[in-house]
Amino acid sequence: MGGEGARTLRELPAAEALRRLANIAYGRIVFSRRGLPVIRPVNHLMDGDTVVIRAHLGASLLRGDGQVVAFEADDFDETTRRGWSVIVTGVARVVFDPEQVRRYEDLLDPWITLPADHVIRIEAEIVTGVELVDA
Repeated sequence: MGGEGARTLRELPAAEALRRLANIAYGRIVFSRRGLPVIRPVNHLMDGDTVVIRAHLGASLLRGDGQVVAFEADDFDETTRRGWSVIVTGVARVVFDPEQVRRYEDLLDPWITLPADHVIRIEAEIVTGVELVDA
C-alpha cells in the first residue's frame, strides 16, 4: 500500500513555495472580524509574489482594507500521505487602479455566484512552506 512508511516535513524555500501557489487554483484566506479569525475558501492567482483574489462588496475582509491576513493553500494525497502546504502572510489591499482591476478581472473568474466587484492583493511579506515527504 502506498500510504505506509514514515514521513517527515521538509521546509520549502520561499521561491518554491510561491511557485506551488501559482500552480494550484484555490486556497483559504484568513482574516479578522471583530477580533476573531475567519477562514474563507477562495480561488486565486499569483502575480509575482502577490496573491490576488476577488471579493464581493459585502465581504467582511473589505471592512479592514490594509489589515494583515494569511493565505494558505495545500495539496495532499491521502493515499500516499505526501503533499505540501504554503502560507503567505501580508497586508490585504483593495486594488483601485482601473487598468489593474480590468486585468485581474479578465484573469480571475470567481467560483461564487455573488458579484465579485473588488480585487484584493496580498503582498507576500512572510512566506512559509512545508512538504510532507518520505523520511
